[in-house]
Amino acid sequence: MPRPRVPAGSLLPDFPWDSLADARRRAEAHPEGLVDLSVGTPVDEVAPAIREALAAAAAAPGYPQTTGTAALREAIAAAMSRRHRTMALDPGTQVLPVVGTKEAIAWLPTLLGVGAGHSVAIPGLAYPTYEVGALLAGAQVLRADSLTQLGPITPTLLYLNSPANPSGKVLGVEHLRKMVAWARERGVILASDECYLGLAWEAEAPSILDPRVCDGDPTNLLAIHSLSKTSNMASYRAGWLAGDPALIAELTAVRRHAGLMVPGPVQAAMVAALGDDEQERAQRRRYAARRELLRAAVVDAGFTVDDSEGGLYLWATRGEDARASVDWFADRGVLVAPGDFYGPRGGRHVRIALTATDAGIEAAGLRIAG
Repeated sequence: MPRPRVPAGSLLPDFPWDSLADARRRAEAHPEGLVDLSVGTPVDEVAPAIREALAAAAAAPGYPQTTGTAALREAIAAAMSRRHRTMALDPGTQVLPVVGTKEAIAWLPTLLGVGAGHSVAIPGLAYPTYEVGALLAGAQVLRADSLTQLGPITPTLLYLNSPANPSGKVLGVEHLRKMVAWARERGVILASDECYLGLAWEAEAPSILDPRVCDGDPTNLLAIHSLSKTSNMASYRAGWLAGDPALIAELTAVRRHAGLMVPGPVQAAMVAALGDDEQERAQRRRYAARRELLRAAVVDAGFTVDDSEGGLYLWATRGEDARASVDWFADRGVLVAPGDFYGPRGGRHVRIALTATDAGIEAAGLRIAG
């Protein structure tokens, strides 16, 4: 008898945003309309030079390479060093373009051979796709905010996220050094989600590949990066992995078989974005102004903003159940995300995104502050 198929979807948690339907309707009923601060979707334009590079490469008829063009790999390595003070990366062996970092994170355990009998450690407050990827692979999920919370269990793969989604917490050099040392002693793969690294506000946010952290040795280290946030390229699905050449080679081999390739025109757009630091700085200035306005309004309304040292969100609480706070914002026509989306520890916080237009942020600030 063939073994009954277990639908993959049945292994996964409910899609969290579906639970916001009532709050969304409540917010949409506001006389002045909805301001959606529940998701981190960019709303600002993609810089003209990036769009022009995309269009100029649009006529290419052939299949792209999984490894990307040499120009893209070189642009990634140069930008990592220039923008984030990483160790010098070999463009040929230490970087790999990916079709958006959500895809890369969701399939990372599977592509690395992590599965049944293995465990994946994720932060106590975590981007949901870390858990989803582990479950898709059949691995055990461990939530831990410190190494001591792992107890005697040594995970095969451990995720870090700094600046963190949802809390905006930044991990400093010494903390990251301890994580690297611990992982090296045990042969653990350390995957550092650094998609918000260019949006540190109140503390320096080092990369796992910063020589002060890794001493120039990338063994068992993977840094995960994206152009979605600082270059508004979420629709392009433009990201990359960088780090241990052995892990990059393993991932490249599997991704080639699976046909996971960044489209050629998108690769050309990535080269333009990675070579233009001013468009990234301009977007950072926009978010800084929105953050200042929105934070003041949230505090004036009686909320405490915790962590939020970096990233695209404010992590706010007034000591009540997160869903009650969601309703409070919805009554003012503002939709925010409950902290329980990101783990049990978030049950008394809400995540408030900075990703609305200037007019939207101003409107939300006025309604929140009353």
